[in-house]
Amino acid sequence: MKILMFGRGVIATVYGWVLQQAGHDVEFYVRPGRAATYGDAVDLDLIDARRRVWGQRVVEKWPVRYREALAPDHDFDLIVLSVPHHRLAEATAFLSPRVGQATVLVFGNIWTEPLAAIGALPVDQIAWGSPQAGGGFGADGVLRGALLPSVIFGTLGQPPTDRERAVRQAFREAGLRPKERPDFRGWLWVHFASDAGLLSQGLRLGSLSKLAGATGELRQALLAGRELLPLLQARGVDLRRHRGGVLLFRAPTWLTAPVLAWLTAHVAPVRVNFAAHSAPDAEEPREICRDTLAEARRLGISVPRLEAAEPNFARAGTGRV
Repeated sequence: MKILMFGRGVIATVYGWVLQQAGHDVEFYVRPGRAATYGDAVDLDLIDARRRVWGQRVVEKWPVRYREALAPDHDFDLIVLSVPHHRLAEATAFLSPRVGQATVLVFGNIWTEPLAAIGALPVDQIAWGSPQAGGGFGADGVLRGALLPSVIFGTLGQPPTDRERAVRQAFREAGLRPKERPDFRGWLWVHFASDAGLLSQGLRLGSLSKLAGATGELRQALLAGRELLPLLQARGVDLRRHRGGVLLFRAPTWLTAPVLAWLTAHVAPVRVNFAAHSAPDAEEPREICRDTLAEARRLGISVPRLEAAEPNFARAGTGRV
């Protein structure tokens, strides 16, 4: 399969590496001028948990190919679109007249209605997914992160199409286990709210990395996530269909916070993922918290912990989202 990774962010890079390992032809689309800045290889330092529970460390200089233009008559079979949620509208506007015959895998956070989020992209060429990997580029340019053995796929109430099944097969060939979420819209919003709870506490400390191993701080993050469950219900999410996704927030924090602290301190894939999120000026965590709080205010849902964290993610000079 000929695959275009849109951008060279963490998720695009990790999964581009995995897909190329499986024999797929992988390129990256980057903005004009960026290819020279990035160079012709990526330095990877990953914990790969596809075959070992505790993960296997991979340190590698991976040669990559870039393109800075995309004509409508390209021959890519799949475009993997994984961008921060607040950049999705810009990305879909660029891709819509250039999608050609490719399937577009929308692969990341969404807080709006999914069909509205894809703009003018053709619905019958869309596949929906969410990564199970994370990390960050350090000041030295090295991508440090972790890759879990599964990847999330879903639909909006219909069985997977032939295009969607082909995407799942490509990831399966890369040694990843697809996990299906039939109510993908609800799953996306549960995941987004869960991120907001954790990130709001991480921003209060300076970065998500400072939550690792911190039982008391993780307890506050879990309580912040618990306060967001009524918001999900107000948006029409049937939480009974997402018991696994909300269990961490509904369970007693005297139990879950120490377990999460231990995992973030001792289990390599989880520890590395948290540790890599150390940039204090990262914008996406702030955007996630801003959008979640704005929606809570719009719907009149009380979220006191998220509101208390607002000074840490408010837009500069406003004090408000």
